[in-house]
Amino acid sequence: MARARTAYACSECGATALQWFGSCPSCAAVGTLVESAAERPGAARFGRLASSAAPVPLAQVATHEQQRIATGIGELDRVLGGGLVAGQVVLIGGDPGIGKSTLLLQALARLDDQTRALYVTGEESAEQVALRARRLGLDAGALHLLAEIQLERIAEAFDARKPRVAVVDSIQTLWTETLQSAPGSVAQVRECAAQLARHAKRSGMALFIIGHVTKEGAIAGPRVLEHIVDTVLYFEGDPHSSFRLIRAVKNRFGAVNELGVFAMTDKGLRAVTNPSALFLSQHGSNVAGSCVLATLEGTRPLLVEIQALLDTAQTPSPRRLSVGLEQNRLAMLLAVLHRHAGIQTVDQDVFVNAVGGVRIGEPAADLAVLLAVASSLSDRPIPRNVVVFGEIGLAGEVRPAPRGQDRLKEAAKLGFEKAIVPKANRPKGKMAGLEVIAVERVEQAVAALRNL
Repeated sequence: MARARTAYACSECGATALQWFGSCPSCAAVGTLVESAAERPGAARFGRLASSAAPVPLAQVATHEQQRIATGIGELDRVLGGGLVAGQVVLIGGDPGIGKSTLLLQALARLDDQTRALYVTGEESAEQVALRARRLGLDAGALHLLAEIQLERIAEAFDARKPRVAVVDSIQTLWTETLQSAPGSVAQVRECAAQLARHAKRSGMALFIIGHVTKEGAIAGPRVLEHIVDTVLYFEGDPHSSFRLIRAVKNRFGAVNELGVFAMTDKGLRAVTNPSALFLSQHGSNVAGSCVLATLEGTRPLLVEIQALLDTAQTPSPRRLSVGLEQNRLAMLLAVLHRHAGIQTVDQDVFVNAVGGVRIGEPAADLAVLLAVASSLSDRPIPRNVVVFGEIGLAGEVRPAPRGQDRLKEAAKLGFEKAIVPKANRPKGKMAGLEVIAVERVEQAVAALRNL
């Protein structure tokens, strides 16, 4: 079969050339020509999204309410926004060995017999995948496997099998005969992902694409890969811990920043239904420098323990270190604590940690960090039945946090008895079993801490 001609597109100006040059013939930018497939009329095996490019009024576009496809794994469905949508393309990335292939194999094995599923593996043989399924005890009799890395052959399998849900493991192993570059190159990854997404949209197939990550933790390959797909999931976890977190950073069919929690067992990944208990340490007694935060991950309220440790600095420049929290914000909170509450930390090394390896990016964690620092410095423990949340401003005010009622309900459900919250988040009525202490300023929060 004759190879299709290739073109080279400039990443700066978009101009194309039929051969590679060291600099773009149009804008003269150096090293910006990247190989791509030349457009050939009628040559696209995967077809086009629409037969006509004629514009139509938005009000006349027909829409159909489609039922989502449940994967059978509650935490994965939560991150996806309630399940898969027909034609949805999901890109999932994570460190090697973290459990990406295991999770998707479990998800496909749990689909009902009427939902046709196809698992395309480019990194393992069909026998290796079957051995893993048996080791995990999966009943995957209806699941079909395909060990292939050529895009055109995968397309033929999709057309013949017509799966409703498919997995491609991984995008970096695929190659198309329309390009001459090696599998895993920028051109191959971009072209294969674009063709797979086009086929999924045309056929209504829900597609998972597994992607490798760089040493910085970002998905390897061109950034346009994340723009092509509908949903981007990141699989995170400490290699020394059995717990795994899956986070949505892009989702056209659901909320972003949703968090799913899993535990790795000898039978695969198991969903953790009560993640708040995971992120709370079990101390035998009250410990100074420990404060429970009611945070929000997507639409889910979580209780996370914030720990702070202050020690006399041995150098002229005290250290400011935070794990799981923004370090620059820690420096700001220490300045606010000194200016408005009179608590000085200029001669102290300050270490702050979010227990459980979770990363907290919302400013509602400010008040918990500030009170944990004050507790560690005074060596006065915060009672274990107290939960805290609120944003701190530079003027010392305590600002409200979104969805404060949901945070308080989660705390009450887990047995907490007191809550220090912004005044604007104080509930209108009393909450059963939970005493709410509303504060407007940093100094009021510190005073409330002393009176507990």
